[in-house]
Amino acid sequence: MIATTKTIDLSLLDPILEKYQGRQRDALLPLLHEAQAVYGWLPREVQTAVSQTLRVPLSDVYGVIEFYTMFYGEPTAKQVIRVCEDVACQLAGCTAVHEAIEAKLGLQNGETSAGGRITYERVPCLGLCEHAPAALNGNRPAGDLTVTAVDDFLAGEWPEPAAKIYGKPRLLLRRAGKVDPLNLDDYLAHEGYVGLQNALQHEPEAIIQWMDESGILGRGGAMFPLGLKWKFTRSAPGSPAEKHIIANADESEPGTFKDRGLMEEDPFSLVEAMTLAGYVVGAENGWIFVRGEYPRSAQRLQNAIEQARAAGYLGQNILGRPGFHFDIELRLGAGAYICGEETALFEAIEGKRGFPRVKPPFPTTHGLFNQPTAINNVETLAAALTVARIGWDEWQKLGTTDSRGMKWFCLSGHVNRPGLYELPFGLTVRELIEMGGGVPDGQGIQAVLVGGAAGVFLGPDQLDYPLTYESSRNNNFPIGSGVVMVIDETYDMRQTLYHLSHFFAHESCGKCFPCQLGTQRQMEILDHVVHNGGAQPDDKARLQDVGFAMTQTSLCGLGQTAASAILSAIELWPELVE
Repeated sequence: MIATTKTIDLSLLDPILEKYQGRQRDALLPLLHEAQAVYGWLPREVQTAVSQTLRVPLSDVYGVIEFYTMFYGEPTAKQVIRVCEDVACQLAGCTAVHEAIEAKLGLQNGETSAGGRITYERVPCLGLCEHAPAALNGNRPAGDLTVTAVDDFLAGEWPEPAAKIYGKPRLLLRRAGKVDPLNLDDYLAHEGYVGLQNALQHEPEAIIQWMDESGILGRGGAMFPLGLKWKFTRSAPGSPAEKHIIANADESEPGTFKDRGLMEEDPFSLVEAMTLAGYVVGAENGWIFVRGEYPRSAQRLQNAIEQARAAGYLGQNILGRPGFHFDIELRLGAGAYICGEETALFEAIEGKRGFPRVKPPFPTTHGLFNQPTAINNVETLAAALTVARIGWDEWQKLGTTDSRGMKWFCLSGHVNRPGLYELPFGLTVRELIEMGGGVPDGQGIQAVLVGGAAGVFLGPDQLDYPLTYESSRNNNFPIGSGVVMVIDETYDMRQTLYHLSHFFAHESCGKCFPCQLGTQRQMEILDHVVHNGGAQPDDKARLQDVGFAMTQTSLCGLGQTAASAILSAIELWPELVE
C-alpha cells in the first residue's frame, strides 16, 4: 500500500455528504462508493464523516468497509486493475496474461505503484467467462485478453466486450443486440411495456395463476416456484408501501454470466419486469442489487430507471392507473459472493455486512427491513415478463412437459463459441456443446461442470442427459444458474478443483464455523495435492468428511454446496486425490 502522511481534504466530500443528509443506514453502500471515488480509499476521517451523516456507529461503518473487498480502508490508488484468476480464465490460459501485466506494472497482487497511480489485484470471477481471460481497468471491462493486448488494456484502449448471445427462438433476450440499451423510445418500438400493459388487463390473482401454470422456477439456482413466491408475498400482512420487489443481480459464481447479458443489452426489460411484479404482489418498492464487478450493468440500469421514471413508467399512478405506485432504487455491491444469498443481500441493502440470516422466518413475510419481500433472479423476472407478453399458451409450447419455456445457459471453457445461449428446455449437454462449435483442436471432453461452481461434474459418458428439471432430478445434477463449463482431456483436473476450493474459501463470510473452517480445510488439502507434494492416502476420505460436514451443518447455501463439485469429481475420478 501507499505510505502517506497527506492531510485528507474533507471539503471535497461536502457536496456528497449534503446529498445524503437526512438519509438512513440503507444509504451506506452508495455513500461509501461515492466517497471512495473521491479519494480512491476511505480514510478514517471520511469514515467518521459518513458515520455522522447517516448516524451509523463508526464501528459499523468500519465493519462494512472491511467486509467488502472493493472498499479500502488503507491507501489505495483511484485506478484499480482487477484481473480474473478463476476457473474459466484459468482454462483460457490467463497465467501468461497475469505475468505480462505484473511485469509491465512492476507490481504483485495487492500492490500499489510507488506514485500511487495504480493498484493491481488478482480477483475471483468477473462474470466475463465467455470472454476469458478477462479483467477490469477501473470501471472498464476487458475480455479475450492476450499477452500482446496488455499495453492497450492498461492504456484503456482495448475494446470493451459485448455479450455473446445465441439461440433460437430468443424470447427473453429477443431485443439484445437489436435495440439501443440506453434509449427508452427504441425499447418501446420493440414491444416494450406490452407485457405490463397485458398484465394490467387482469387481476393480480389471475397473473399469479399464469405463473403457477407456466412452471417458472427460480433461475438463480434455488428453483423455488415463482407463482408461489408472489402469492405468499401478496397475501402477507402489510400495505403496498411496506412490501418490496428485489432483483437479485449479484451473479458472482464462476461460470455464471447470464444476467449480465440482459442488464447490459436490454436493461429496460428488467425495469418493466420488476414493475409487473410490483403490480402482482402489491408492492411499491423495488430494488436492484448489482454486483460491484458489473459497473457497466449498473450504469445502464440506472439510466433505464431514470428514463422510465421521467416517462411515467415508474413513480405514481403508472400508465395512468390510479393507485398503481412503484419505483426502483439501484444498489451496487462491493465484492462479496455471499450477497447473492437472499438474506445476506437484504443485510447489504440495509447497510450492514452481508451475513446470511437464520431462516425461518422467510423473506415473503420478513424480508428487507423485516417486511414482506419477493426476491427473484434477473432471469426469473425476464421469464415472467415474457409469459405476460406472449401469453401462457405460447409459453407452454416450448420446452418439455416437466420443464416449460426457455432457459439461459452459460457455455464456457474449452469450446469454440462460448456465450450465453437462450434455448428451450430439453436439449442435451452434448447438443449444447455442439451448438457452441465443439471443443477446439479436435480434443476430447474430459469433464463438464454443470450448475456452476456449486454444481457437479459430468463425465464424457454422461453428456446425453437432457437439460431439464426432470433429468436433473433423475441424474443427480443441478440446473443451477445454467452453467455448462467444458474441460478438455489435456487439462489437469486437479487444478480446476483447487481453483474451485480457493473461490469458496475466499468467499466464505465466516459467520458459521462449518463453512468458515470447512472451505479453508478443503482448499488446504487440494493445495497440497496440486502444489505441495501430491495426494496423501486419506485425502479422499478427508475431503468427503469435510464436504459432508459443510453440506449438513452450514447456515446458508454457500457452505451447503461448497463441496458439491469437488465431491462429484473425486467420485468420478478417485485417482485425482490418490
